[in-house]
Amino acid sequence: MQDTCQHFWQHWQHSPRIILGVTGSIAAYKAVPVASHLTQAGAKVDVIMTKAATGFISPLTFRAITGRPVAIEMFELASEFSLEHISLAEAANLIVIAPATANVIAKLAAGIADDLLCCTVLASKAPVVIAPAMDANMYENSITQDNLSKLEARNFIIVGPRSGRLASGKEGPGRFAETHEIIDHICQLLGANGDLANRYIVVTAGGTQEPIDPVRYITNRSSGKMGYALAEAARDRGAKVLLVTAPTCLTRPVGVDIIDVTTAQEMYQATKDVAPQANALIMAAAVADYRPSSIAKDKIKKEADRLTLELERTQDILASIKGDFIRVGFAAESTNLLENAKHKLHQKGLDLIVANDITDSDSGFGADNNRVTIIDREGNIDSLPLLPKREVADKILDKVAAFLARRGKG
Repeated sequence: MQDTCQHFWQHWQHSPRIILGVTGSIAAYKAVPVASHLTQAGAKVDVIMTKAATGFISPLTFRAITGRPVAIEMFELASEFSLEHISLAEAANLIVIAPATANVIAKLAAGIADDLLCCTVLASKAPVVIAPAMDANMYENSITQDNLSKLEARNFIIVGPRSGRLASGKEGPGRFAETHEIIDHICQLLGANGDLANRYIVVTAGGTQEPIDPVRYITNRSSGKMGYALAEAARDRGAKVLLVTAPTCLTRPVGVDIIDVTTAQEMYQATKDVAPQANALIMAAAVADYRPSSIAKDKIKKEADRLTLELERTQDILASIKGDFIRVGFAAESTNLLENAKHKLHQKGLDLIVANDITDSDSGFGADNNRVTIIDREGNIDSLPLLPKREVADKILDKVAAFLARRGKG
């Protein structure tokens, strides 16, 4: 997950300052990985704990992870902060309360400032993210729901909760959100003024599925990881992102609009409908080149020794969709990588093409890493070493942002 957020402060001149508020919930220990991921990504994390939280987890844990003092009391003479709630509030770029109890949510909704955490929130102009965690009955109580609605109306970002097994042993809503959900919201908020702010990016992902009969289909080995990484990276640089995705097993990215498709024709139609409004179209999907010319109405029985399928060409999405937007394609090749990629670049009139050798066992389809060569329409070639796909995504977006900046100046 470090790769997910390591670029989210590209436009910052210094590492972002994040206040992590931890309140008296049994889920308090789940704030530890949140603090760890943010710290590893380079953020300065100042933890404020309520007194109740210290009954569930030691302040020393957070100090060891963040390398910074943990604030608990309103006035601590030995602290590096003069007046805690004022100095912390002024320094913060973002406040995250995770977990947030019903009690703290109620106090914030009413503007009550009787502890350091609530005082800091009220004294700060920074955005606030709240991840509730509590008993299902407490969460579903109309008072708690009203309080959450008040906070949302005041632009607090509410993450979760999830439904599942609770500390009481019961099932229901109230479980602390997954760490990646909280981190994704943080990335999106801190990247809001990035180099793709106010840009609309359309990304396609996954391998299309072309049906043979009601239970079988033709597909490929694409996992969708590269396309999803591109969608998340563009989001974290301030872009509005639409992801057109074929079926995958991946977690759906937070803060990204999604259109689900299955076949190449569905992907073509969805992409064609949205591309005219885009500033850039990034076709990371592995779209089937052929599909069965007819689909059996019923399941084909295993009777004959041989089965012959007649295939027909699918619509070439990149070649078909034109417009005043940056067009980025991918070339997954097993031979003559650069020659085939350059041919595709010019044949389809692309601005960029990303080529990778699918015979490499440590990269490409299904892997978390990728080794690619990026070629632009001006003939520039950038061969990247083996990198996590999220880093590859940012390298691609660096070039997309540069194209868009030049176009804006022109």
